[in-house]
Amino acid sequence: MEFLSTVAELGLSFALLILLGFLSAIVFEAWRRRDSNVNAETPVAFEDPKSLKQVPCPHISDPAEKYLSLIVPAFNEEQRLPAALEETMNYLQDRAARDKSFSYEVLIVDDGSVDGTKRVAFDFVRKHSVDNIRVIPLGKNQGKGEAIRKGMLHSRGELLLMLDADGATKITDLEKLENQIHAVARKENSVGDSASKDIDFRISDIPVSAFGSRAHLEEKALATRKWYRNFLMKGFHLVVLLAAGPGIRDTQCGFKMFTRAAARKLFTNIRLKRWCFDVELVFLCKRFNISVIEVSVNWSEIPGSKVNLLSIPNMLWELGLMSAGYRTGIWKIHA
Repeated sequence: MEFLSTVAELGLSFALLILLGFLSAIVFEAWRRRDSNVNAETPVAFEDPKSLKQVPCPHISDPAEKYLSLIVPAFNEEQRLPAALEETMNYLQDRAARDKSFSYEVLIVDDGSVDGTKRVAFDFVRKHSVDNIRVIPLGKNQGKGEAIRKGMLHSRGELLLMLDADGATKITDLEKLENQIHAVARKENSVGDSASKDIDFRISDIPVSAFGSRAHLEEKALATRKWYRNFLMKGFHLVVLLAAGPGIRDTQCGFKMFTRAAARKLFTNIRLKRWCFDVELVFLCKRFNISVIEVSVNWSEIPGSKVNLLSIPNMLWELGLMSAGYRTGIWKIHA
C-alpha cells in the first residue's frame, strides 16, 4: 500500500507539472508575441566605440558576409572574459593570416551585466575594430538562451559557433566541429548524384549542426565535480529523454556550431531563454530533421560557475513549459 501511495503521489506531481506547464505556456506565448512586436519596432544596431556611429545590423535571413561567427553570451564576466577573448582572437588572427579566404566576427552579447563586462567587451572592439568584434547589450538580464538567440539572429557567418565566456572549451576544437559539419554537408549535398551540385555547394545552405560533447570525460568528472553538479547533469539527461528523446549524450556543453541554414530555422523558433534552451535545440533539430553530430571536445571546469541547486526548480518548470507548449500546439513551429 505504501508503494502504491508513493507511485500515486509521483503521478499526481507529474500531472501537476504538465498542467502548470500548460498554463504557463499560454501566458508565455502571449508575452513572447508582445515582446516580439516590441523588438520588431526597435531595430538593433551596433555601436562603433571609435567613431561613436551606429553600424547597420544584419539578420540571419540575410546572405552570409563572413565565414565564421562566434557568439559569446556574457553575464557578469568581467574577470573571466578577457583571457578567453584574448585566446580566441589570437587563434582567429593566426588563422586569418595563414588563410586569406578565412573571415570572422565575434559577437559578445552582454546579458544585463552589472559589473565591467560591457567595458571589457568594448575595449576589445576598440582594439580589433567593429568589423571583427561587436557588442550587443541586452540592457537587462534575459538568460543565456536569449543572449545566444539574439547573437545568432544578428550574425553574418556561414558557420555560427556559440561558446561560453569562460573559455572552458579550447577554441581550437572548433575545427573538429567545423570539419564534421563540412563532411556531413558534402554528403547531404551529393545525394542525387549531380556533378553540378558540387559547383554550387555553399556550406551555409545545408542545415547541419554539431554539438561539442564532454560525455567522454563523464567518468572522470563524476569523481571530481561537486555532487550537486553531477545531480544536475543526470537530471538534464532525464530532461532530454522525456522532452526531446534519446540521441545526444551531452546537451549542455556550451560549444555548438550551426550552418546558417540550420541557425535560421532553429533560432527563429526557439522560445526558452534560460536553463533548458539546449534541450529545445535538440527537440527542434529533430522536428526539422537537421543532422546533429556529437563531437568530443577538450573541456575544463573554470571557477565561477553560475549553476547551483536553485537551478533545479527552473529546469523542471521549463521542462513542463516546453512539453506542454509543443504537445498542445500552443507553440507553433515556423519553417
